[in-house]
Order: sequence, then C-alpha cells, then structure tokens
Amino acid sequence: MCGIAGYFALTPRPLPGREVLERMVDAVRHRGPDDAGVYLDGRCGLGHRRLSIIDLAGGRQPLATADRTLWVTFNGEIFNYVELRDTLIGRGCAFRTSSDTETILHAYAEYGADCAKHFNGDFAYAVWDRRRGRLVIARDRMGVRPLYYALRDGVLVFASEIKALLRYPGLRAELDPLALDQCFTFWAPLAPRTPFKDISELPPGHQLVAEDGEIKVSPYWELSFPPRSERGSANEAELGEELEALLDDATRIRLRADVPVGSYLSGGFDSSATTALARRHNGERLRTFSLEFESPELNEAPWQRAMVEALGTEHSALRCTRADIAAHFPDVIRHTERPLVRSAPAALYLLARQVRDHGFKVVLTGEGADEVFGGYDIFKEDKVRRFWARRPDSKWRPLLLRRLYPYLGALQSQPPRYLEAFFGAGLERRDDPLFSHLPRFALTRRIAQFYSPELRAAINGYDPLQELRESLPAGFAAWHPLSRAQYLETRWLLPGYILSSQGDRVSMAHAVEGRFPFLDHRVVELGARLPARLKVNGLREKHLLRRALGRHLPGEIVERHKQPYRAPDAESFAGPDAPDYVRALLAPEAIVRAGYFEPRAIAHLAAKCSRAQPHVSTGDNMAFMAVLSTQLLHSHFVAPLI
Repeated sequence: MCGIAGYFALTPRPLPGREVLERMVDAVRHRGPDDAGVYLDGRCGLGHRRLSIIDLAGGRQPLATADRTLWVTFNGEIFNYVELRDTLIGRGCAFRTSSDTETILHAYAEYGADCAKHFNGDFAYAVWDRRRGRLVIARDRMGVRPLYYALRDGVLVFASEIKALLRYPGLRAELDPLALDQCFTFWAPLAPRTPFKDISELPPGHQLVAEDGEIKVSPYWELSFPPRSERGSANEAELGEELEALLDDATRIRLRADVPVGSYLSGGFDSSATTALARRHNGERLRTFSLEFESPELNEAPWQRAMVEALGTEHSALRCTRADIAAHFPDVIRHTERPLVRSAPAALYLLARQVRDHGFKVVLTGEGADEVFGGYDIFKEDKVRRFWARRPDSKWRPLLLRRLYPYLGALQSQPPRYLEAFFGAGLERRDDPLFSHLPRFALTRRIAQFYSPELRAAINGYDPLQELRESLPAGFAAWHPLSRAQYLETRWLLPGYILSSQGDRVSMAHAVEGRFPFLDHRVVELGARLPARLKVNGLREKHLLRRALGRHLPGEIVERHKQPYRAPDAESFAGPDAPDYVRALLAPEAIVRAGYFEPRAIAHLAAKCSRAQPHVSTGDNMAFMAVLSTQLLHSHFVAPLI
C-alpha cells in the first residue's frame, strides 16, 4: 500500500521539474513511509511513496520493464499476482522481481489498457507507455483505493490524495457548492465530483486513457443485478457451499504478505467471520484489534471478548473517549479531505494508530458484507415500507419498524406518529428509484436549513436526488427492490464514505492497509446473483451468509442483530471541555468568513447541542458534524479561519 502522484502532458510542452513531483509525493508521505521514488522524461512524471508489504527488497517504484518502455507507479495490492504471474510466465514474460507490482507491467504488455480486468485486488495505478505516448490510470472495482486527477494548462495531474494535487503549480483549493450539497445528502460527493472545484475522482471500476491529446474515462467493470423476472439457482445448500469456498479463497489470498497480518474484530458477524476464516490459514496466533466506547449503547466489548475467547486470538482493545474524538477530529478532516456528518472516522483513525504502534501494517476487515449480502437495516426498512405503502392507512404495519432498531433506545420510545412521520417520507412514491433511501436522504438534507444565502444562491435550485436518478444504469427499474437498494449502498455510500472516510483515508494516515475479503469481486458478483430471499429472509438479514459461515462462530454472534458501527457525535464537542478550535470555528465571524452557513442558525444549533446532550436528535447531530467538519475543511485547505 502506497501513495502515488504524477503528471502527463497531453501534447508536448514544458513540464514542471523534479522538485514539483517530489513535493507532490511528499504530501502523501504518511501513506508510504518506507521509501520514495520519482521518474521523469519529456512527457510524463511518476512519483511514489512506498509502504513495503510484498517483496520488501525488490519492490521499489516507479518500476520499469527491462527495456524501460513501460513504467508504473502503483498503490494497493494485486492479490492474485501469484496465479497471474504463472500465466504471464507461460506466455513468455520474464520477471525480475517477486513483487505484485511487476505483474501490472507484464499484464499491460500482454493485454493492453484493459489489463485491469485480469486483476483481483485493491489498486490505483498509472502506467506510462513511452512507445505509444499513452498514460493509463485505473482504480479497483469497488473503490477501495483512491485516485484523483485534474487538468492544468494541458497537463493531466493525478494523485492518491487531493493534498498532493494542490502541490502542483496553479491548482488551488475551492470548495464546490454542489459537492457540499451532495455530501449533505449522500454523506459523500457523487464521483467524479469531489469537494473541490476542478478536481475529479476516478470512479470505482474505471480507467482513464490519455493519448493523442485526448482523455477518455470508461468503466472496465460495472456492478449489475439480474432482472427480477430472471430465476437463477436457488439451491440454498449448493449456494452456501459456493459462497464459503469463495470467501475462504478471498481471505487466503488477502493474507499474502511479507509482513504480519492482523484483523479488526468489532464483535459483529462480519469481522468475526473474516477473523475465523483468517485463523484457518494463519500459521501463527492471529492478532486482533478492536474499539471500545464509554457509552453502553455504542460499546460492543462483550461480543468482542466472546470472539477472542472462541478463536484464541491475541487481542488489543482501544478505549476511545469523547475527548479523544474531539482532540483528533481536525487531523481526520485533513486526511479525509471532505465534510463528515459522523464522527465515526475519528475512532477508526485512532484504532489504525494503535495497529501501527503494535508493529502491524496490514489488517483484514469485515466491510462489504452488509452491502453484498443484505445486512443493513435499510434493506429491511425498505421491505417494511413497501408492505406499509400497500395499506398506507394501516396503524400496525409501520409498527414493524420498531423491530429493526432494537439498539436505538430513543427510537423505541417514540410514539407511533413519529414513526409514521419519519419512515413515511416518500411512502406514496413506490416507483421512485430512490424509494429505499428517501427517509435517509430526507433526514440528512435537513442540513440545508443552515445554508447561508450565498450557498443557496450558488446551488441555485440544484437537486442532487435528480442527478442520482439520472446516473442509474439502464436496467435498474427491472431489478428486485432489494437489488436496487443494494446498488445505491454499494455504488455510492460504500466507496464514498465507508471505504474512504472510514477506511483508506484514516488507516493510511498511519500507513496501515485494510484488506476486505467480502469485497473480492468474485464474492460481490455471487452476491449480486443470489435470490433476494437468500439475503433478506423475512426480516432476517444475511440469511445465506449466516448459514454458510455460522458453524465457525459462537451462536450468540451468529444470531446477534446487526448493530452498525457508531461513535459519539456532537456530544464529543459539547460542553465546557470542548476544544478551543470548536468555539473558534463556530464563532459567528468564522462562519461569516467561510460563507457556507448562516451564523445565527449555527449559534442556535451549537447551543442546542450543548444543552440537550445526550438527547440531541440524529438530524441535529449530523448538522453539527457537517458544519464543524466543513469549517475545518475550509480552514485546512482554502484559507485559515482561526
């Protein structure tokens, strides 16, 4: 796992010198503290910061073929590099290293720009083909690894993180009002849009080819589901065996490393299953890591301890306090490079630091299982809401929603009219392609009430929901409702927030690489073709996954209700012990200088969050986090506010 940066002149022209490329690479030093390298010729510059995991001695980058006509800078892992290497050797390729990086060069030589189709991995890379005068950059299918680019005076500039792009002459930071509106609706911008004007994100499963003065961005892989009318295999036993075999192999190849590999253990089914599979293949005692919180509602320590005892792992738990979150939140925003509506990334930032302090560079995690196999409550919520929509006057149908959130005490105590008002958002629009997510989007979009007149004018009636509708694939309407909801989660929230703000950006802040067996594209493709009832059976989530892997886990973990990972939000920043930066950034003069929010409304919100703790509403919590993180983002990248 590493950090990459570079630039390419679309047509012959003078390029910035080596010192610019070195500054760009230095901006992502945290991603690769083990080594650095740059390469320049007349048209192209490639830079690299290395986190050495495979072939510690021979994997230096940028790496070239023997004749020095192909060069690569690469961030990530090609997990099937052993098998791919054998195939390429059989086709006459001569390898000089044992690194997975070299397989990219030989695969490009054999298969051309579409070589990404042959990779099973988490990657972002740039290949410079000197003979053709072509640059190819590509990103993994699920969006695990980040890749950004911009155009400046006929030069394509790219990097793992936006902060590296901003080291290129003439590129400056300015927040995009439409991207902010998307963040305050979907929790993240819709790629290729980023929080910054004139800077784009290469979407997951896409590649960019720059050649002959032109740039072409296109998908090499797309998530798809079969039409609802199509009946695939429904043999539960056979599908369960296929699923277990695939997940076992996905875990096995993700243990490939020349350094020790640990595992995150949250106490939920997904990380427990991943850890159990890893233990099969790990010859030594597996090391596991977890988070604990002060609040009993958020703390999962009892289940973590049950799994540690069951699997016999060597375990380290980090107690994360509200003060810890507040103290490190500015660093989190500097690394995530976007507004956040939750504080959860801060706790994972601290957990990654603990992993690194224990001498580990690689951890397995359970992310992806909920998106792929129907684990989120929003999928069951959609099912109940569709049932309710057939009888909208029913008084008992909406009461089924209480069964979905047993871990939310505040919701359980709400009167029926509250459930009807909140979950009834868009109930009459069952044909809306976004039906499953309308309550969530409506809740998050309450942040718009705090916009300044200037931000409202810049947005000028823009509708992010309509843009999302227009971006959906052609066959979307023919999919099962569960498949549609899964697509929205997997295509947008997963790479935009879970794998970015809660994943790569906070783990790589400490040079820790996360690996995700559930996001092996073979597993994802199997999950997509499963019948809906094998994912959400009645109101039982991840039905087939529980059947396939449940025998490896304690019964209390298998039958435990899904509890999403959460951390204390506004309460971490409220009261007399709040850090000075919070008061300074939320002061009216700082709000006015940034220009995104209305100062009187923010003063009222901050006072409300301070007085009402710990009973601040979800909407107010998200609004507070959105405002604070945006102020931090502006102060870090645009202009200092304090």
